[in-house]
Amino acid sequence: MLIHINPNNPQERLIKKVAEILKDGGVIAYPTDTHYGIGCDIMNKKAIETVYQLKQRENKQPFSFICADLKDISDYAKVSNYAYKTMKRLLPGPYTFILEGSKLVPKIMLTKRRTAGIRVPAHNISLALVKELGNPIISTSATTPDGEVFEEASFIEEYYGRRMDAVIDGGPVSGQPSSVISLIDDTPEVIRKGAGDVSAFE
Repeated sequence: MLIHINPNNPQERLIKKVAEILKDGGVIAYPTDTHYGIGCDIMNKKAIETVYQLKQRENKQPFSFICADLKDISDYAKVSNYAYKTMKRLLPGPYTFILEGSKLVPKIMLTKRRTAGIRVPAHNISLALVKELGNPIISTSATTPDGEVFEEASFIEEYYGRRMDAVIDGGPVSGQPSSVISLIDDTPEVIRKGAGDVSAFE
């Protein structure tokens, strides 16, 4: 099911409709400030397993997830003063920050070191969805198993068909991945250079 949502001013009725799909354990594709993402409610283990199957990925590699804002992040991760100031400067934006997860985060979403990748994208649709759902949403780029990136929602719907419960068409996205920065132990480390400027950490 392809759902057209205005990326600048998302229609509340449609955001509610997609949030209900997520609450029911559905898997969706949605636009972010980098790629189109594939996601589900991080509190739904069965839905998370479906995303692993779609991506043909081992569950030893946890997915990142999207929070609504900095306050939301502090519920799901241990945020030091340094991490808070760093993220406040750069979010919302095309960054994934690696932090130690809190007890609220399901184990399937954490690495062996209990870390998690967390995003607050500068995109009104994804932020509205997380707020409406009330839980973070998994964020993994919409790609084929061999890594081909989908830059348009219609291609995602064509490829995944009924294996996905809804595909949000929010127009074109940049197609660049987010920059990934670890803030563990207040020692910034650039894991991946992407759309976000990382010069402050080098």
